[in-house]
This record gives sequence, structure tokens and C-alpha cells, in this order.
Amino acid sequence: MPRGKTLFEKILADHGVDPCPEPGKPVSIPIDQTLTQDATGTMAYLEFEALGLNRVRTGLSVSYVDHNTLQAGFANFDDHIFLRTIAARYGVVFSAPGNGIAHQVHLERFGAPGLTLLGSDSHTCTGGGLGMVAIGAGGLDVAMAMAGESFVVPMPDIVQVRLTGKLPPWSTAKDVILELLRRETVKGGVGRVFEYAGPGVKTLSVPQRATITNMGAELGATTSLFPSDENTFAFLKAQGREAVYKPLCADPDTTYAKTVEMDLSTIEPLAACPHMPDEVKPVRELEGLKVNQVIIGSCTNSSFADLATVASMLDGRTVHPETSLVIAPGSRQVLAMLARLGYLEKLIRSGARILECVCGPCIGAGQAPPSAGITVRTFNRNFKGRSGTADAGIYLASPETAAACAISGAFADPRQLGEPPAISVPETFPAVDEAIAYPPADSSSVEILRGPNIKPLPKANPVEDGISGPVLITLHDNITTDDILPAGTHILQYRSNIPAIAQYLFFQMDPEFAKRAQEAGQGFIVAGENYGQGSSREHAAIAPSHLGVRAVLALSFARIHRANLINFGIVPLILADRQQLAAISRGDMLALENAKEKILNEDAFVIKNKSKGSISVNVRLDLNSRERQIVAAGGKLNWYRQNKA
Repeated sequence: MPRGKTLFEKILADHGVDPCPEPGKPVSIPIDQTLTQDATGTMAYLEFEALGLNRVRTGLSVSYVDHNTLQAGFANFDDHIFLRTIAARYGVVFSAPGNGIAHQVHLERFGAPGLTLLGSDSHTCTGGGLGMVAIGAGGLDVAMAMAGESFVVPMPDIVQVRLTGKLPPWSTAKDVILELLRRETVKGGVGRVFEYAGPGVKTLSVPQRATITNMGAELGATTSLFPSDENTFAFLKAQGREAVYKPLCADPDTTYAKTVEMDLSTIEPLAACPHMPDEVKPVRELEGLKVNQVIIGSCTNSSFADLATVASMLDGRTVHPETSLVIAPGSRQVLAMLARLGYLEKLIRSGARILECVCGPCIGAGQAPPSAGITVRTFNRNFKGRSGTADAGIYLASPETAAACAISGAFADPRQLGEPPAISVPETFPAVDEAIAYPPADSSSVEILRGPNIKPLPKANPVEDGISGPVLITLHDNITTDDILPAGTHILQYRSNIPAIAQYLFFQMDPEFAKRAQEAGQGFIVAGENYGQGSSREHAAIAPSHLGVRAVLALSFARIHRANLINFGIVPLILADRQQLAAISRGDMLALENAKEKILNEDAFVIKNKSKGSISVNVRLDLNSRERQIVAAGGKLNWYRQNKA
């Protein structure tokens, strides 16, 4: 007797994917909506343009400008002009600088239960809080989706997170996902989807659910999902969009690869300590640690309820004189409601600094903490150096915990503040859409404006018969895309200029890497487990390809980065074990003979280490036939053109 379907499977079945393949086999997901943001969008639209189509073929595509809006120099503003005009040319909705953070605005204005969403940002999974299959990917995969192509990903295992009970006072949705990270780690979601179920789900609002699904990216999950229920309807009705509501839940007789039980009543205030989101401790164990800076915002925690709660906590209080408090609302709608209901004045009078509605500090674009400082942030990542200060300690916490720290000037458990403030969420929110531009029906005459920082796409070469060169760098486990290509305004401005941004590869770990790679002409990267975790920035694959990196040898790869390597013709080779890893040194000359034939036809083979004559490196190539063809062609653009021809 066939079992029932999980929520993920039911949504895919509604899109014609039924039955789903076995876990690990490729599944082709039709895409209803796409989103991009400015740090990844410039390249994504250059890639879409290279496909030669006249207009996007999705139901809706939105271009958000939310990451780097400081406009420190012409390059940043030039990118924004390019994004605005190319959106108009190809039928994409444009959300202007300052309108809000992509994931917050998409929840408010565009997301809908049961739809599929692909975004060139790893935190696109936020949409799972609305009951969407929302997946982060590299820009080229999003460009393909805008061209009407399905998104192909290994079928994930489905894990149920069964919630019971109700959160106690001062415990929050942020603490729920931090607890899950503490249990499952940053590698625990690779190859998995997390579906939330159980009676505890009904105690959580859509913004709370979105906080949890948002940080599913930190688990490495393909996506995370909540059912669509009466709380979903209430959220959509408040936005004036109840017409898109549909109820959705998993079948009661379905089975899961694993079930995680979580009693919400046992959750306490938590914080992720430097330098990983899974380094989680109870806040009570950190009490008294001096805090230099607090920032409340980001796509994880910048909803009206989050910031109204913080404003109420600060009402009649002032920020500690030795601590800087920064507030970044998630959208202009949130900011407008804070102003209308008096919460903005409370924040201002407390001494808080108010930013525009952007990601900004989350990716090192402003508000860097002091040297060796401690910053408490309601963000989703705390990788070393991500704040813009190399030796700062970044802690991740809930808005309530962050506000308590800002008041005391040190880590403080918010439960010491008595009863939490009671926040009444309005039944209706205004549609603040003045900074959203819809494309014209006939866009054929729209001129795309390109400043001097907009450079052409680099050309990729097909795989040759033999690949040889030095090991350019050897790395440890959990290397992030921030390690590969750091964030920060001075680097972000080159997201549309690959030759320039390539000079910053591994800059924080090895400032000579780019020079060494250029001199070698061709080479290899060697790493441990979970290589490329973190953001979706495909530049961490494009730039190495541009400098001649032909393969990465690692114990395992993060999902999005693995796909990006394939998309740009870099071979993701899996090392047999840690002994193989330890036997390779920087500078060793490696050779993969008959490379094209092996990539197309073999699952396991040997790479010769010419510097250590007696040693050969055993590797596996875990690619399906389509991925093999893409790598052999030199990347997905080459492959697409060949197949189109």
C-alpha cells in the first residue's frame, strides 16, 4: 500500500513531479517565481542575457537591491542602474535600493503557499515559512529558471521536525532554530529538507516560521517548510493578499527519513558563539561578557513584531553608553508601521541608530565592530571576518536577547527583565509599494544602461584531455564562501567585474593566492568536509574558474557551491578519506590524465601526484550524466548553447 506524501512531495506533485525519485537521484523542479539581489543579480542578469531570450518565462521574477546600497563610489550605483534597466528590458519586477530586504519583502508582497521559488541568495528558503518550496541557488541556475528551465537538484531526504508545546516568555523562534543547529550542526541538513509539523506549529506566526526556515540555510538544507494553515491565511489577509491562500500540509500517513522531536516549552534564550552558527550556548552562560555593538535586523529578524518588541523593551530606557545599537527594519512597510504606531520614536529616543531597510551589516557593508570587539547580531551567520572586522567576535541571538544586551552593555538574559512586553500585531498592513517598479508590457525598446564596472561574462573552456597543475591551496573543514571570496563593500562593488573580484580570492586566508594562481595558469584546490558552505555567491566558483582552477578535491561539498562549481566547469572531486587529504601539500603537482573521458564515464579514478612519485590520489566523481556533460563542456552556459544548437 503506497504511503502518503510529505509536504515537499505534495507541492512537487502539484507541479507534475509525481512520484518523486529516490533520495540522491536528480529531481527536476518547475519554477514559478525567482528572486535575485544586487550582490548576485548583476551576474545572474548578464547570464540570462547571454541565453538570447527576449523576456523571462516565469510567472514572476523580482530583482531586489538590498545588499550594498552605500554607493561608496560610482561602481555600486552603476550596478543599480544596470539592474533597474535590465529588469525593465526583460520583464522583471524591480525593488529599488532602500525598499527592503528581499526575503522580507517577498513574504509581504509576492510569496504564496504551494508555489516554487528559486533565488540567487541562500536565504531564499525563508519563503518556506509561507508553505513555499523556496530554494537558494547560484545566479546561473536562477538565470536558467528565468529562461523557463526546471531546477535540477539531488532529491533530498525529508526530515520531520515535530514541534510540541509552546514557547515560554522571552524564548523565540530564533532560539528554536539555534537549538536545531546545536543538535544537527552546519552539516546536518546537507541533502535534506526539514518539514515542521506537530501541535506546536499552530503557536507560531508566519514571521516566526520564516525566522526558522531562513536559518535552515545554516543547516545546509535544500529547503525548510511549514504547512499553510489559518496562521498563513491571517498573514496574507493582513497584506491584502488572502486570494493566494491555500491550505497545505503533509499527509498523516507519510513517513520520514528521520524525525526530530522538539518541545517548545523547554527552549531557553540561546546565542551562537564565534565563529559558526552551530556553536550554540545558553545566554545565561555568557552573562557579563562586555558587548560593544548590537545590530537588530537582517532577513532573519526584521519583521514588525520583532522590532516593535525591541522598541517596547527600550521604552523609557537608553542604550548603554559604551554600546552601539543599530536597527535595520526589513522593509519600508515595517518602517512605516513602526512610525505610524509610535515605535520608531521609542527606538530613536533610546539612542538607537536607524539604518535604511537593507541587509548591509550582515555582509560586512558598513557598521563594522571595533577591533577585537564583541558584536551581538540578530543575523544568520557569524563567520570570522564577515562583520568587516577580522578579529571581532560575532554572536547570533534573538531580538529580545540583543535588546537586553544593548540595555546592559553586556550579555544579559532577557528573562531578568520581568514580563515581556505585549505586542499587538495590526490586522492590516499598508501596501508600501512606491519603490517597486513593474516592467512595461512591451519592453523591446528599453535601453540597458551599463557603467564601466559592468564587464562581459568570462569565457569558459571545455575540459581538455589532461588536467595538470599545482595544488594552489590546502584547506580545513567547513570552508565558507566568505573564506573563498570575502564580503564587504570594497569587494561587493566588483560583483559584475570578474577579473577585478578574482584578485580577492582567499584574501583573508592567503593574500598571495590570486597571484600564485595566475602564475600557474592551471591548478587545484584541496579541502576537507563541507567545502563552500554559506552563501549562494557563484563568484566563489566563477572567479577560481577565471584564474584557472580546474578541480577541487574535497572530502565533501556544500550543496549550492557544488552546483556552482559544476555550472562553471570546475570538477568537484571527492577524496577517499582524510589520509588522502593529509598526503597532499600545497605546491604538489597533480595530473588527471584522460580527464574528459573519465569525467564523462567513470565514477572513481586516480590522480597522479608527480611531486610525490609513490603517491596517487584516489577520488570519486559523484555526478549524474547531465552534470558530467555540463562539466565537460566547460560549464552550464556552454552546455546550454550546445544543446540549443
